[in-house]
Amino acid sequence: MQAGPGMDRDAIAARFLGHLETERACSAYTARNYGHSLREFARWYRAARGSDPDWVRVGRDDLRLYLRQLGRRELGAGTVSLHFSALRTLYRWLLREGLVEGSPARGLRLPKLKKALPRFVAEPDIPRLLAAPLKEWERARASPDGPGKAAGVMFLRDAAILEVLYSCGLRISEACGLKVEGVDVAGRRVRVMGKGKKERDVPVGEPALRALRAYWEESGHPTEPGQPAFLGGGEGISAVTPAEVQRRLKRYLAAAGMDPALTPHKLRHSFATHLLDHGADLRSVQEMLGHARLQTTEVYTHVSAARLREVYDAAHPRA
Repeated sequence: MQAGPGMDRDAIAARFLGHLETERACSAYTARNYGHSLREFARWYRAARGSDPDWVRVGRDDLRLYLRQLGRRELGAGTVSLHFSALRTLYRWLLREGLVEGSPARGLRLPKLKKALPRFVAEPDIPRLLAAPLKEWERARASPDGPGKAAGVMFLRDAAILEVLYSCGLRISEACGLKVEGVDVAGRRVRVMGKGKKERDVPVGEPALRALRAYWEESGHPTEPGQPAFLGGGEGISAVTPAEVQRRLKRYLAAAGMDPALTPHKLRHSFATHLLDHGADLRSVQEMLGHARLQTTEVYTHVSAARLREVYDAAHPRA
């Protein structure tokens, strides 16, 4: 199918972003960032070409000029890569839809990304962070005008979320999207919906299950199939949002005396790093993380190797 001259160009971008959110089950953040990148390109195209971009007729020369313009703005390699990731994904989708015969982004050489090792929480600090929600609840209850039961439920919920994030290595979107029926208490596993609507089963530890049961029992959480495992703080039965988890995590990081810049995703990094530190094989960690490619998981071997080097330098008499 070829796009006719009357096809609404903005509709193409809108359909693409809708495809990301529905068929590919990308996070709201990915869809938002890709939408921003496409708007940035359209803004440049209007200034350079004097018209809105006709996505199916944009050529490689257009993208080369755009790449040079981004370079003149002295943007970091990561920012440039994000802009072109959106464009490359758009053209792969247009190719599958039969709207273009080839991708103008194919073969373009982008600035090389520096390989940054993922940050993670040191293993001795994990218990302090996971205990922070319940300690905050104890502190709140000890005050003369302590909060009511609803606030206590939120602390229990947060304790359960942090335990599950670290126990299972979930993405924050996967934890927020976890359903009641996805928790197999007897089998000690959870079933989550990952990227690309791919389901996977992940083992879950007993401390996380205890925290989850305590939250459900105290809150009177409905346990019918289809209900979110973690409810939001508002009225009704709706899942907690990633933004709420991130906001409340900052409180617990401060209470635990830890870096407030740490994010829920760092618990996923910590999960992988600590498993490898304790001898887990790379393929198993890949399965638990839901990585499509082993190379994505291999970055954690570098983290573990770096930690081994630190231990060696600190402990060996002739390091």
